[in-house]
Amino acid sequence: MRPDWQAEGLLRGTRGRAREARIRLLDELAADGVPLEELRRAVAEDRLVLLPVERVLEGKGPRYTAAEVAARSGVDLEFLLRQRQALGLPRPGEDDAVFTDDDVEALRRLKTLLEAGLPADGLLESARVLGHAMAQVAAANRALVGEALLEPGLDEWELAHRYAAAAERFVPMLTAALGQVLNLHLREQIRTDVMDRAALAEGRFLAAQEQSVCFADLVGFTRLGEELVPEQIGAVGGRLAELAAGVAQPPVRVVKMIGDAAMLVSPDNDALLDAVLALVEAAEAEPADFPALRAGVARGPALARAGDYYGRPVNLASRVTAVAYPGSVLCTAEARDASAEGRFRWSFAGARRLKGISGPVKLFRCRRASD
Repeated sequence: MRPDWQAEGLLRGTRGRAREARIRLLDELAADGVPLEELRRAVAEDRLVLLPVERVLEGKGPRYTAAEVAARSGVDLEFLLRQRQALGLPRPGEDDAVFTDDDVEALRRLKTLLEAGLPADGLLESARVLGHAMAQVAAANRALVGEALLEPGLDEWELAHRYAAAAERFVPMLTAALGQVLNLHLREQIRTDVMDRAALAEGRFLAAQEQSVCFADLVGFTRLGEELVPEQIGAVGGRLAELAAGVAQPPVRVVKMIGDAAMLVSPDNDALLDAVLALVEAAEAEPADFPALRAGVARGPALARAGDYYGRPVNLASRVTAVAYPGSVLCTAEARDASAEGRFRWSFAGARRLKGISGPVKLFRCRRASD
């Protein structure tokens, strides 16, 4: 029997067309099997309009507890739970049936990788990187679609159906696009990988290798946070990401964006210096209200791991950036010495004591030879 939505308190605050739309949406969700308690929570949390999207993304079919999906997939229960947490997803309760047949298949594939000899710790590390990246992809696309489909005057039923239809249409396309982008990035990164004799003799892959590392950050970004609204701050950070992506041609790679900063890495020292100088120039060409950019570069052995880089040049480049003047590219002696003769113009910027770095560090400002 259809619930009395008024008596349940689920129509509170609605009238006229809005009330009719709320009733229609509640009727549809109840008929689709959504429990009354879940409807109550959705109304209380102002997310009733999003329930149809959740239903689309959850898919059809049975639901399993963690123990049940472990038994079906053959993956150890504790490892299953650790892998889910590594992906950035909440650890389910013992009786929570939150897993689907898709989860079973994914875990069977994971078991195949384990049986092929891939280390469990390495797979968990990969899951952490994947979870972080996918959370960012999901957030970006959620905001994109959410804003594109929202317009004044829509009622809850209309908007709910718009969002659900978009999910049904776009999610499969996004899934395919992610696979293609992964393949493209793997191809580009493998083109710059090195497998030297030492790696072959020792049976190791991607050990620490000579890399030039750069951090470029926006000067006064913290102050801007006090003066601008969040949307404006986000636009500035987004524009920096665009500029960094524009100059980072292989073998230079943008490793990550950190709010007001970009981290670039390359085994080719001169290619990195060219890219960083281009990035500073691009920032200077932005409108007058765009913050100035400063950059620090260091070179040395760095270890690539879990989508990031570790080692002294990473720490050093970050510290050098903090003392660079706006509009400048400041480098360590190792980065200067690794550059081709005559390609850049150098000026000594003094020896500085940098936080967390032992002893004074000689620094040099890099400019184009034609400047």
